[in-house]
Amino acid sequence: MLFDSHCHLDDPQLLPHLDTLLREAEAAGITSFLVPGVHPSGWQQIHSLSTDTRILPAYGVHPMHADLVTPSTISALKSYAATACAIGEIGLDYLLPSPSRELQRQAFAAQLQVARETGLPVLLHCRKAFDDLLAILRDNEVGHIGGVMHSFSGSVETAEICLKLGLHISLSGTVTYANARRPVEVARAVPLEWLLLETDAPDIAPEPFRGSVNVPAHLLTTARRVAEIRGIPLDELARRSYDNAIRLFKLDLPPVPRPLH
Repeated sequence: MLFDSHCHLDDPQLLPHLDTLLREAEAAGITSFLVPGVHPSGWQQIHSLSTDTRILPAYGVHPMHADLVTPSTISALKSYAATACAIGEIGLDYLLPSPSRELQRQAFAAQLQVARETGLPVLLHCRKAFDDLLAILRDNEVGHIGGVMHSFSGSVETAEICLKLGLHISLSGTVTYANARRPVEVARAVPLEWLLLETDAPDIAPEPFRGSVNVPAHLLTTARRVAEIRGIPLDELARRSYDNAIRLFKLDLPPVPRPLH
């Protein structure tokens, strides 16, 4: 059993084929899917998808839409949070030419406050902004709620700082790339009890699917590569990462049975 801790099943590239994609994922052993929000207009679609108990909702505003984080948006986010497993996808992205970095920081802090008030963990997006992101997380005492660095792109040293803040590290298809260096180092170094797996579908397809639309079933490819890097059986990685997700997101799902010896 595998848990896809970050997949955009509401994306127009995936949504029309959702039944087929879920069947294929189930055949590959993926049984749970956390779907993050990126834009307020998409929250209701995610809420509707979550009537399927395999699909777990999160709500947030991606930094590329930071200009949409207004008092009314925050009020709506608090309402949706009542049925959420997490607040996200939120964070900072300094590769974006706009919104401004200051506006991104304000939007991020406002959504972190919702997470603090509701006790929900956060799904964190970060590109070229680790110093500011980590400073804001410290100021907001993220350790009280927990969270996950989604599709982590930083170094082992940055991962260690994230772990000290009480954040999980999620690995995506980048760990399978032939030229991958940092993701491989992180996959080897992060303690197993802090590791999650994700597809970020429809983005970041693993090898040999790189360049195509990513789908949840491809999580198995990423999991196999991480297990190989760590030198552990695939079923152990699957069980531990699945149980990590249950614990972090406080889910009412059965733990994966341990094999009998």
